[in-house]
Amino acid sequence: MSSLSITVNGAAVEAEVEDRMLLVHFLREHLKLTGTHVGCDTSQCGACVVHVNGRAVKSCTMFAVQADGDDILTIEGLAKNGALHPVQAAFQEHHALQCGFCTPGMIMTAVDLLKRYPHPDEALICHELEGNFCRCTGYLNIVKAIRAAAGAS
Repeated sequence: MSSLSITVNGAAVEAEVEDRMLLVHFLREHLKLTGTHVGCDTSQCGACVVHVNGRAVKSCTMFAVQADGDDILTIEGLAKNGALHPVQAAFQEHHALQCGFCTPGMIMTAVDLLKRYPHPDEALICHELEGNFCRCTGYLNIVKAIRAAAGAS
């Protein structure tokens, strides 16, 4: 067991965790933040993407103890004062989801993408989404939503 002290969605969190517990399981099981999904447990699908110190990370690829001292942002922390984040609003407006399973990871990836590249073209968006799988939409509306959120549609 190890002590863990992190900030999650702006709130300080301290806990004792097993050294081998993945960050995704800590978020879901201990903090009940179930918006971060477990899709494959092999870092292939991107459903578990969260931000660690401002960068998109697949939370199934790191142990919770590796995040000690870090700032974590999950899909639950994006909306502010009841208002959707612009990427969330664009996903809603452009119908960029069907079953919704991949949506939190897609949105978290898109937020990081737009922070690094405020006006990406379609090719860059597609490249940046390579680590996120959607089995429903065919990506067309996901790309449209990201371009709209960037003001590049």
